[in-house]
Amino acid sequence: MKITERLQHTFALSHEGAVDMIKACVSVTVTNMSLMMSAGVLYSLIKDMLADTLTKERIPFYVITSAVILVLIALTNYIQYNATFLSTYKESGVRRTALAEKLRKLPLSYFGKKNIADLTTTIMSDCAMIETASSHWIPEFIGALVSTAIVGVGLFIFFDWRMVLASFWVIPASFLLIWVSADYQKKAVKKNNSVKLEMNEGIQECLETIRDLRANNAQNSYMASLDEKIRKVEKYALFTELKLAICVNSSAIVLKLGIATTALVGGMLLAKGEITLLTFFMFLMLVSRLYDPMQITLQNFATIIATRVQCERLDEVLSHEVQTGTSQMTNNGYDIEFDHVSFAYNNDTTVLSDVSFTAKQGEVTALIGPSGGGKTTVSRLAARFWDAVGGKITLGGMDVSKVDPETLFSAYSIVFQDVTLFNQSILDNIRIGRKDASDEEVKRAAKLANCDEFVSRLPQGYDTIIGENGSELSGGERQRISIARAFLKDAPIILLDEATASLDVENETKVQSALTRLIKDKTVMVIAHRMRTVAKANKIVVLDQGCVAEQGSPEQLMKKDGVFANMVRLQTQGQDWSIA
Repeated sequence: MKITERLQHTFALSHEGAVDMIKACVSVTVTNMSLMMSAGVLYSLIKDMLADTLTKERIPFYVITSAVILVLIALTNYIQYNATFLSTYKESGVRRTALAEKLRKLPLSYFGKKNIADLTTTIMSDCAMIETASSHWIPEFIGALVSTAIVGVGLFIFFDWRMVLASFWVIPASFLLIWVSADYQKKAVKKNNSVKLEMNEGIQECLETIRDLRANNAQNSYMASLDEKIRKVEKYALFTELKLAICVNSSAIVLKLGIATTALVGGMLLAKGEITLLTFFMFLMLVSRLYDPMQITLQNFATIIATRVQCERLDEVLSHEVQTGTSQMTNNGYDIEFDHVSFAYNNDTTVLSDVSFTAKQGEVTALIGPSGGGKTTVSRLAARFWDAVGGKITLGGMDVSKVDPETLFSAYSIVFQDVTLFNQSILDNIRIGRKDASDEEVKRAAKLANCDEFVSRLPQGYDTIIGENGSELSGGERQRISIARAFLKDAPIILLDEATASLDVENETKVQSALTRLIKDKTVMVIAHRMRTVAKANKIVVLDQGCVAEQGSPEQLMKKDGVFANMVRLQTQGQDWSIA
């Protein structure tokens, strides 16, 4: 694997970001080397002074050399700043954009395995952590190692190798100590992230369910459990920091032993006359200048090890397989056919088994059956939210698994039971159905969906901001906005997922009248539990435990006296129930 590819996977970088990181490491190395040149000039100057060879002719040499080094330090620092900070911030923008683009292309099955708090942490905290690592820790760490190695080799060649070993042996020993503890640090960071995620989920759940908690006098017990999660975060944060501190401080102690060994070996060699006094003091000065920045490098090394968890989490998203396919629709009509389709979550929990039926264009096909029977899964597979494990799903003879999901979605309008709205105007919320629609087209779709009635009562009409997820509207009003989106999109296929299940009778009637206009001459698949909702469907498919229990027209299934007929009888009996 190329070094750029390894950097891409290790630190969740783009190809350009990996190249920029290499440039940053080189620039830091050059900057460090330019700073060390001043020590070489100082050594040469003192040597001339002690040897009484500092003549007038030599003084301009030192002045000019010092000036050149000063300019070189300024230039290399400027280059280093651009190569580390500016490039890192540019890469951070690329990474966040790439992450958002990747999330947009991932199959919806991926989001079924992930919770929102986890993804939010990846997008916000993990990206910020890697940004800091790329700008402050990684280039400094690599640059310090390379420049120290170059200095060590130079000293080994031109000076006494025994003094070099006495001064430098502690550096690999210190890094080895941190490296040995890398797995323990990684486990501590993972555990710390895990308890943070639990806390974030608890806080989010508390905010979302505060009404139910208060209604059931459960807020005190819930807050007690939330407090425990917060204390656990504090506990593991201290534990993680303690582990990191023990590793770094232990390696720092080992590093400081280099001063003792340098003084001891240097003193012995000086007493034997095998090195000069100047060489001895030069190495003492070297270790006093070298170990302090090297201790910071050790801290960077430990922190880089800790950020591997964030890098792995980001790389897991960026490397995840996406759904691909052709951008050309080759369908002949809009019949949806399931041909011996099977599906399982995570390849182990079977949801559908050998499902076969056809939803014809111009007809309403109703999917009914007990909860957990696979109705919603069937509708999601039809629109390629997920890909079937076995069998084939076709749209007008075209295999949907061979078509790019975004291209395929252009043929579908979906009305969910749980409507998602944005904290924008009603016009903007309906325009989600077709972004280039004019205001007149949006209002026409809203009128078809029976939105005019409640919009006329709002203070700013269609320009009224409706609050987070439509909090200013009722359930029926929110559902009608969802239907207006479908009218605006005017797609040839309509998927209705319990669109009226949670509405009162008045709103249900209004929504159903809007739906009647929406589904005319289209391929329609309806998921419903109320038998009266599907009484006029052209075809009913009964799903039970992931299999097609029976299918046919309502009249045919009533005569068959099977699952459908039994469900009709049970709901009829339920309508006669009253409070005793």
